Amino acid sequence: MKIEINVDEKIEDTQIRISCKRLTPEIEKLLATIRMLDKQLAVTKEEETILLDVYKVAYIEAVDRKTFVYTEKEVYETNFRLYELEQQLEEYGFFRASKSCIIQLKYVKSLKTDLNRRIRVTLENGEQIIVSRQYAEILKERLGVR
Repeated sequence: MKIEINVDEKIEDTQIRISCKRLTPEIEKLLATIRMLDKQLAVTKEEETILLDVYKVAYIEAVDRKTFVYTEKEVYETNFRLYELEQQLEEYGFFRASKSCIIQLKYVKSLKTDLNRRIRVTLENGEQIIVSRQYAEILKERLGVR
């Protein structure tokens, strides 16, 4: 792979050009990562790729080696692993709730203490997510509650 960077003060908009023999899964993942810088997440639904605004995502869950992205009304799938999304989306208000789930803090409606120091989070859409005790105190700090 060859990477070329051209710095020119006359250029007004940044451009990224990818030249390749064919579109591979690696290149698709690179494109999806670049889109995330533009606050978009590449997801699929019924074999259609959709560029989803990250602020519309309520939570993301890993189930059976697949990663699902949930908005208020829709469910999508993405090729990213949960840890990759956690790293890339942390600056957009996402928080690791458990080993298999990250949530968008702006969608948190209420918190309720559950068994074994876990927290039951209710999101704006009514979904309930269990925050494991490992992350419970950090969640309270991030939300500014005690």
